[in-house]
Parts: sequence; C-alpha cells; structure tokens
Amino acid sequence: MEMAKKQSQRAKAAKQKAIALARWDDEGGAPAVPSPLRYEVRGLPDTERRVLECLGAALVEEWSNLPTDIQRTIFQRATADNVYDPAELKSRIARFLHDHKGASGAR
Repeated sequence: MEMAKKQSQRAKAAKQKAIALARWDDEGGAPAVPSPLRYEVRGLPDTERRVLECLGAALVEEWSNLPTDIQRTIFQRATADNVYDPAELKSRIARFLHDHKGASGAR
C-alpha cells in the first residue's frame, strides 16, 4: 500500500511539473542563449559519444525529479545551439521529454 501511495505522489508531482513547464513554454519559455553548446557531437570519438548518450539517458530518466529551475537551465542550454532553428529545437526537445517522462527502467 505504501508503494502505491509513493507512486501516486510521484505521478502527481510529475503531472504538476509538466503543467508548469507547459505554462512556462506557453509564456515564451527560455530565451535563446547566444552561446553555442560546448560539445559538437558529430566530431566526437565513439567512446565519448557513448558517454554523452549515457548521460543524456540518465538525465531523461530523472527529468521529472529535477527542480523546475534546473529543468529550465538545462532546457535553455540544450536549445542554445545556433546550428538549428531554436523554435523547432525547443519543440523537439519538449516533445521528446514529454514522450519519455516516466521512462525510468523502460529500456
């Protein structure tokens, strides 16, 4: 019974965060940061690319557990890439996070 209660509380917290992020995004989201990301993935050796994949997967798994200000900062940094259209990149990242929320252990 206690486990079900904790799962319900986590689900409720995740839903509240999703609503807050949606509201935040509707209000304009994070402004684009002019500095590009420090890592150009295309030029990395396979081993370093794999490290970034593992870090990214871990971040996605923990996303709903992160404080909203941390989520905003990470989202802002991730969408600062000048190579892609910022609005499209924001939309893709937001959709990816939405589609994979609660995916912990689902791989």
